[in-house]
Amino acid sequence: MKPTRWLPHAIKAFADREIDRRAAEEALANPEATAPGDPPPRQIYMRRYFDLGLQQEMLLRIIVEETASEVVVVTRYKTSRMDKYLKGPRP
Repeated sequence: MKPTRWLPHAIKAFADREIDRRAAEEALANPEATAPGDPPPRQIYMRRYFDLGLQQEMLLRIIVEETASEVVVVTRYKTSRMDKYLKGPRP
């Protein structure tokens, strides 16, 4: 597996958006789904998780750019609108 580099904006999102780092690392390692990002070659890694602060299931979306030598995390955010981003039955 390639090393991961977090851009400053992505690191700042941990506090600003109250995103659990373990949930973000799990989404990177084992995404439930992926989608093409904009602009290419960005990819969006997605994974559901239970947000303890909000006390509800949320979808974590992580925008990455993969190079030959590393995976660069550009930003990430959480949303409750899973139906907008995930299609099909829940796992």
